[in-house]
Amino acid sequence: MAEHVDDASTSTGVERSEADLRRYTTVEELLRDKLSEAIGGWRGALESAVPTLVFALTWVATQDLKLSLLGAGACVAVLLVIRLVQRQDPRFIAYAAVGVGISAFFALRSGQAEDAFLPGMLQNAGLLVLLLVTNLVRWPLFGFVVAVAEPEAFAEDPTWWHKHPGIVTVAMRLAWVLVALNVVRLAIMVPLYLGEQVAALGVAKVVLGWPAYILAVTAMGAILVRGHTPIDPGRSRA
Repeated sequence: MAEHVDDASTSTGVERSEADLRRYTTVEELLRDKLSEAIGGWRGALESAVPTLVFALTWVATQDLKLSLLGAGACVAVLLVIRLVQRQDPRFIAYAAVGVGISAFFALRSGQAEDAFLPGMLQNAGLLVLLLVTNLVRWPLFGFVVAVAEPEAFAEDPTWWHKHPGIVTVAMRLAWVLVALNVVRLAIMVPLYLGEQVAALGVAKVVLGWPAYILAVTAMGAILVRGHTPIDPGRSRA
């Protein structure tokens, strides 16, 4: 019994993560579990979208850039206080705060309200390129989501998941869904930005934000629910 405890205590993070994989029958089951840990759920998505909605509505009502940014910032502050009072993880509010701060920098520097949406479009373009490149070289981004969900293993070897062909296959399928989402976002928002359509940009930002993201997550959920991909296709079951 003592030897068993010693072996467990001296095993590496990667070894423990590999042992953890044995709890799952399919890659879809594994990713359902790990993605739920990495994503903030409906509340995290809502907290990311509300400041943008406040900015857009304030701009439509006042045409005042500073007031619109102030409203978005105040919204972030209120959401942060709520998280802290409830003693819950505030990291998703922190993401929103960073987003509002970057948007404010771009908009105030140029004096153009539409530039508040430029960072988001640049982010979408960057993510699109990253998703495409990592998929084409068969190192899909979602594979690293699995790795991050296992902090000890990630610290030792962030690529340990790549030796499991099933994880690579399903992670690529999920990434293609986000590729499509970002293509749609850019195809709609770039012409509006070039046309200086601030109100339409605000509406598009909100609609193409968490509502579109929920549709993408639903599509990914269908992949994860309906699929039955073995983690190691060549490995026979015991």
